[in-house]
Amino acid sequence: MADGPVAEVLLQRLEAADGGLDSAELAAELGVEHQTVVGAVKSLQALGEIIEAELRSTKRWELTAEGEEIAREGSHEARVFRSVPPEGLPQSELMRLPSGKVGFSKAMSNKWIRVDKSAADGPRVFRVVDSVEDEVQRRLQLVQGGQAEKLGEKERSELRKRKLLTEVNLKTYWVSKGSAFSTSISKQETELSPEMISSGSWRDRPFKPYNFSAHGVLPDSGHLHPLLKVRTQFRQIFLEMGFTEMPTDNYIESSFWNFDALFQPQQHPARDQHDTFFLRDPAQAQQLPMDYVHRVKRTHSQGGYGSQGYKYNWKLDEARKNLLRTHTTSASARALYRLAQKKPFTAAKYFSIDRVFRNETLDATHLAEFHQIEGVVADHGLTLGHLMGVLREFFSKLGITQLRFKPTYNPYTEPSMEVFSYHQARGASGTQRMIISEPDNDQIRHQQYPGAGGPQGEPADGVRQSPVPPRCRTGAPVDTGGRMTRTALDRPPSPRPCCPLHPCQ
Repeated sequence: MADGPVAEVLLQRLEAADGGLDSAELAAELGVEHQTVVGAVKSLQALGEIIEAELRSTKRWELTAEGEEIAREGSHEARVFRSVPPEGLPQSELMRLPSGKVGFSKAMSNKWIRVDKSAADGPRVFRVVDSVEDEVQRRLQLVQGGQAEKLGEKERSELRKRKLLTEVNLKTYWVSKGSAFSTSISKQETELSPEMISSGSWRDRPFKPYNFSAHGVLPDSGHLHPLLKVRTQFRQIFLEMGFTEMPTDNYIESSFWNFDALFQPQQHPARDQHDTFFLRDPAQAQQLPMDYVHRVKRTHSQGGYGSQGYKYNWKLDEARKNLLRTHTTSASARALYRLAQKKPFTAAKYFSIDRVFRNETLDATHLAEFHQIEGVVADHGLTLGHLMGVLREFFSKLGITQLRFKPTYNPYTEPSMEVFSYHQARGASGTQRMIISEPDNDQIRHQQYPGAGGPQGEPADGVRQSPVPPRCRTGAPVDTGGRMTRTALDRPPSPRPCCPLHPCQ
């Protein structure tokens, strides 16, 4: 508070002073810390034009902790000289004194002492002079008394080399009377209240002036959701690899695009209500590409394009059922159908990142809604090696370089894979190797793209991943008869296969 004792004394001293006061000198006179006086100055400045304060910067000499000790007890060389009796002192005993090592060399250079190496009990130290004057202590006491200007530059430089003296930059305030100077402190009002207006008391009260240059409080602002950050990162990687984003704005999808077009049979368990959200209104999709529908029906029921089919009675009503899409692969099926209508065939790379819906039992690791990453490459002569090469390129941009591929099964892809990536994680017991299981990565069945109207022999690689961090498994040590090893999943990955789309370096 500005009406504290230091502020009151400052105003009283300022009233009697001729011109002004120095904050450092006032602090010394009052016996308080300089920062206390600075706080009083700033408090008075906040009350208006009571005082004026000019910031000044001055350099001054101060003693270090060792310098203060020498100013009080004497220099190391003087203490060594006083420790040597007239009959001398063994050098080994002198060197064990607190100031022995430093003081011995200085006293020798000053020719205050000498060493007799021919003594019977070893080297012995004797006085050379009867008395000495401790100039180092005298100079430090001058600085301590505020008379550093009496020392020459050479003397100050010598004390600085011995780390007994230091030069500090002192910031002080020169305080003078302001236009509204008064020794009585009255608190300035910061708010105009309705009571002041109604009573008219505002006319007699001092108000604190507005500081229009002050910075206001920063308003709370939103932040990007962690999932949105990951989506942005993945989207940028796909764009850098030459992919085009697919339209994925249809959360409501027909069973035809979500299941049938992906060569998934109508009796598949994933099409049951306990796995999928079906719509009541509208319950069925009215517009489907009937030419494609007939080819899909024939492939399911009778086979075709190298497949014998599922040999069951495929129903159009089942394919028309509307649902909340269970994966973004339905968007891939639509994109491949559109691509197949273009003549002549042109290679394409598509990706999507959007939400999907599953009728899951909610728990700590499952929600009814999550996001899925989808990637599709369609071109002549694609093989599983191309897919593995694209995956390695994708994960390398995420900083993941150790991958392992494992065969798996999906009804609408052949062949299919799972990807395991390795991550060095540091746990309580030290470094551990984490095995991160990624979702499926597959080559779309050869029945799907020609069935959509595209030419034979153009496979499409599909990648489906989750943008949220997947689960991790730590390769646990296994006892193999006296030696410890890791599980098979923790072995180093195989060398990177060459990919024509991304040539090996």
